[in-house]
Amino acid sequence: MERRTIGAAALEVGAIGLGCMPMSWAYTASEQHGESSLRAVHAALDHGMTLLDTADMYGPFTNELLLGRVLGRRRAEAFVSTKCGLLVGEQHIVADGRPSYVKRACDASLRRLQTDVIDLYQLHRADPEVPVEETWGAMAELVAAGKVRSLGLCAVGARAQRRTPDAPLYAETIRQLERVQQVFPVSCVQAELSVWSPEALVSLLPWCEARGIGFLAAMPLGNGFLTGTLTPGGGFEPDDIRARHPRFTAEMMAANQPIVAGLRRVARRHGDATPAQVALAWVLAQGRHVVPVPGTKKERWVVENAAAARLELTGEDLAEIAALPPARGSWE
Repeated sequence: MERRTIGAAALEVGAIGLGCMPMSWAYTASEQHGESSLRAVHAALDHGMTLLDTADMYGPFTNELLLGRVLGRRRAEAFVSTKCGLLVGEQHIVADGRPSYVKRACDASLRRLQTDVIDLYQLHRADPEVPVEETWGAMAELVAAGKVRSLGLCAVGARAQRRTPDAPLYAETIRQLERVQQVFPVSCVQAELSVWSPEALVSLLPWCEARGIGFLAAMPLGNGFLTGTLTPGGGFEPDDIRARHPRFTAEMMAANQPIVAGLRRVARRHGDATPAQVALAWVLAQGRHVVPVPGTKKERWVVENAAAARLELTGEDLAEIAALPPARGSWE
């Protein structure tokens, strides 16, 4: 499988990674089964998807414990990425960027993951009560201590930001990046990027490319919508994040079907390709440092996603995808 490079540390990963969040967090709980998820992680490594992306808040903690069961046997094959900085309560999530907390969180993640080093340690969210330089400095100390190999930052979602003429998309994230770069090099940025959420292409991805910083494309399959397997009006379990997502109402799922139809048209030109594979190939086409990290908990989807690394879109394909209507949401 094609290899890609993450940031100044020149760390190599497979062309496509595995987002492990759905295995124990945020998506349909009734379909979360430990043994099934373990098979999915093993399949990812078997098919060259070496980057395994998790966070201590997923579960919380159970996602890292699950990965640890695999890493205990196959650590040398994996590029381990986890995150700190968010605490999960019964009814809320809060940021914690205190240096003392960051160091404790790292030690706890190492134990759960059954490893002595984390390849990429990411700040999930900056704490508004703590200067981000202090948090990043503590993370840099973890690199010096040999517990972490490189550092990354997760971007605040584009739709979560207020836009003004003086504050373009991802302006807040770029300001944070410029601040922490003065403390210790950023190896990677993680942000949403997909056919129906291309906002990072405007300023964030160019900022990363200009500095040789890797880019992990979160939600490259549009929370599952771009796979073409979801039925408008099918509904979601109450604890599924899509039950509250403005693009997953029955009305908006129906309105956004032309996007999936366009991916299907492109897929038909490539034989037995699927809409999901076309969506991942589109993300891969956005730059040589871009690594899509589709989340899944089932082995069959892992195998399908891994095959997308071999799908090369033509100029005609990319032009057709670029001409698709923008995604709509019920809050817009």
